[in-house]
Amino acid sequence: MVKTRYPSLPVLLVDDENPWLNTFSLTLHSAGINHVETCNDSREVMALLEQQSYSVLVLDLTMPHITGDELLPMVIKDYPEIPVIIITGLDQVETAVSCMKLGAYDFFTKVSEESRLVTGVKRAIDLGMLRRENSSLKEHFLKDQLNHPEAFSHIITHNKTMRTIFQYIESIATTSESVLITGETGSGKELFARAVHTLSGRSGEFVGVNIAGLDGDMLADTLFGHTKGAFSGADQSRKGLIAAGADGSIFLDEIGDLTPASQVKLLRLIQEREYYALGSDISRSTNVRMIFATHRDLDSLQESGEFRQDLFFRLRTHHIHIPPLRDRLDDLPLLIDFFLEEAAARLGKKKPAYPNELAMLLGTYNYPGNVRELQSMVFDALSKHQSRTLSMDVFKEYIENRCGKTEIVTGPAEGETVFGVLDTLPTLKESGRLLVHEALNRSQNNQAIAAQMLGITRQALNWRLKQEAERNNAES
Repeated sequence: MVKTRYPSLPVLLVDDENPWLNTFSLTLHSAGINHVETCNDSREVMALLEQQSYSVLVLDLTMPHITGDELLPMVIKDYPEIPVIIITGLDQVETAVSCMKLGAYDFFTKVSEESRLVTGVKRAIDLGMLRRENSSLKEHFLKDQLNHPEAFSHIITHNKTMRTIFQYIESIATTSESVLITGETGSGKELFARAVHTLSGRSGEFVGVNIAGLDGDMLADTLFGHTKGAFSGADQSRKGLIAAGADGSIFLDEIGDLTPASQVKLLRLIQEREYYALGSDISRSTNVRMIFATHRDLDSLQESGEFRQDLFFRLRTHHIHIPPLRDRLDDLPLLIDFFLEEAAARLGKKKPAYPNELAMLLGTYNYPGNVRELQSMVFDALSKHQSRTLSMDVFKEYIENRCGKTEIVTGPAEGETVFGVLDTLPTLKESGRLLVHEALNRSQNNQAIAAQMLGITRQALNWRLKQEAERNNAES
């Protein structure tokens, strides 16, 4: 397996002293920055930048032919997206200030501690990724384009909001930063995580795990592994999922259910990209891309003290929020057709035709279980299907049963009603008329579906409409 390079674009070190180039390259490699190129002739720098994109340029100040402070303004002018770090053997404050004014990202002396130099390069890598990401986002949104639509082939949609999310994923997929995916249960968070991994171009595997219920040592063992003899029954060493996801991505679902102790362990992993296997005092580094998901409201959990604020901000360097199905009902016809075909193949049946009114009927439901719930509804209906055309009765019965038990997410708070915002209450007759018209609007004037929404028979709805028409004729 080819080892994933970090960062995705190389770091370019420019110095006329080969010993320093070799030493600092090794230092960066030991810190996990394994994509490094060197140049010992400053005259070649502009040609290299023209041929290859770089994440960071580390530039020596004092060199023959072209000095670093002469190169700096040329690089800033032609390649403003590349952060430039100036290195010098002299501690010259005035020179440092001058370079920063010209646009250098940072300034170090060669006698600076290695850890400071490495930290500076890491910060510059992050800045370069952010600049490229912003540029990519602008390009995607202004051109309204998808470069790799095949990566989203398992997500059935033609909704505009979903397309915007796909464009965002294309823009961030190649970075190494963590991604937080939020959305209600059943909205398809793992499908989006897999799309991020597919587009990342990483050579390693996609490893997914639901961490709800994993606590303390169990979580540590699952993620970090253990050494032989680490605990009773540990007869041999075992790699954890972090090691299994090397050069790839790890997807941790239900992150909102972590205990405080587990949150601390995860925070260290994200911050330091290091971990300890159970029973070991030797730290191990990782380059795995971390993708997290939750259906819980992490903002509320922070306010209540159940979730660490510092962990929250580390998790959501990039944030993808999946809209609930009720907010993209225009996808219903596509989803119905897809799930019918899927269910027919699994049940060994022929895919049936279905009434045009089915999408209208299903559009009246709130879907607390989102796409997964719709999939189950279609599968259940097809398993009971007998005639040539799929009956709507199974769907009607399901919605009637669920609507009596399911709290409407967008409804009023306990003790309030939808009429609370009105200064003057409508009469019962007026309320009934408004309800009828709203039901007809939602059902696209399908009286059978409107009657079901109102909890009355179609004949009763017909009578109400006839009475209203007669009153209108009399008044005119």
